[in-house]
Amino acid sequence: MKIDWAALGSVFGVSLVITVALVALFTLGIVGLSRQERAAAQGGSAGLAATGAYACFAACAAAVGYGIYLIVA
Repeated sequence: MKIDWAALGSVFGVSLVITVALVALFTLGIVGLSRQERAAAQGGSAGLAATGAYACFAACAAAVGYGIYLIVA
């Protein structure tokens, strides 16, 4: 049995980068929702923060859906 260490390292590196990117994107969504909540509590409007948060969550869902598609196909 021969292991292709270069391919294994490549898969590990890509997986690590994608995981960090998805966590960062989800965190930005959480931050956007908290800013929207804070603005609503102060009587203001933060429509851009809420829109950005929902866009971040949609991008996360799309990435997860694409990953499931790659696994199934």
